[in-house]
Amino acid sequence: MKTRSGHSTKFTLLGVGVLLLLLLNIALGSVYIPLSAIFKVIAGDDSIREAWTYIILDYRIPKALAAVMTGSGLAVAGLMMQTLFKNPLAGPFVLGISSGASLGVAFFILGGSALGLTAILQVHGWGTIIAASLGSFAVLSVVIAVASRVRDAMALLIIGLMFGSLTSAVVSILAYFSPAEELQRYMFWSFGSLGDISWAALGILSLCYCIGIGLAFSITKNLNSLLLGDYYAQTLGVSLQRSRFVILISTSILAGSLTAFVGPIAFVGLAVPHLIRQWFTASNHWTLIPACILGGAVLMLLCDILAQLPGLPITLPINAITSLIGAPIVIWLLIRKKKLLF
Repeated sequence: MKTRSGHSTKFTLLGVGVLLLLLLNIALGSVYIPLSAIFKVIAGDDSIREAWTYIILDYRIPKALAAVMTGSGLAVAGLMMQTLFKNPLAGPFVLGISSGASLGVAFFILGGSALGLTAILQVHGWGTIIAASLGSFAVLSVVIAVASRVRDAMALLIIGLMFGSLTSAVVSILAYFSPAEELQRYMFWSFGSLGDISWAALGILSLCYCIGIGLAFSITKNLNSLLLGDYYAQTLGVSLQRSRFVILISTSILAGSLTAFVGPIAFVGLAVPHLIRQWFTASNHWTLIPACILGGAVLMLLCDILAQLPGLPITLPINAITSLIGAPIVIWLLIRKKKLLF
């Protein structure tokens, strides 16, 4: 009973943290907007400054919602990968999905002019998103084809890492022969950005996010069984091939769609599952998945607030902030606990 009560308290704290950071994320930035004005704009009050209304509705709310989905989606994907491969270093991008998206964007930005892709993919500013989605889908197709032939999860992990190395090599070759302007555009994309997402893009991202999270919840019982080992899971009637397939699809949808819309965001998917396990001292995925959803949202919102440097007109790369803030926390927890709850 104490454990359940403790979990309820922790879930409440995480929920309150998400709401507070969501409001702060909307209020803070190069222009400070009072919370009272935010509530009035959301309620449809026309008396608020037009500039504030535009900033809140067309920029900060989509950015804040993108931060919530990015943090929670990557955290859940990382949790599933760590459970599937029984490896604490596994993350949402271990299958090469992010590398595939990077390869698609590299072909579009670095080789688009030479290959004729710029004119084909540049549809109302969606060129980068389309290119990243195509790259992710291509790698996903190969991974699924390989997964149907490989029974060993560790072999699949190694194959995913090899795909990542292969795509990185191709990107390096493209970058070597690209002019400075195109190379700079690609580098800015690789830093990750939550501020360039529109409501239309957010709608598509929300659909992919809901599908990925829904699949994760549908496989929760099997994830718990996999913690006991493959052979024991089979004795419980769990189909390893089907479970692996659903986990791969869910992770690929989450990691691929998020990378396509906001760029590659490092660290969150690897660290949040460890932070949640340490704090909740639990291994049941019925607890871990909702906790990772809230914990990932909290971390991403906090990092985005710090990245936009409230009061200043500049914004730091979100990728750098996630690692600078999160890595010391994980190191401290691991030193204090001296073990991983896995």
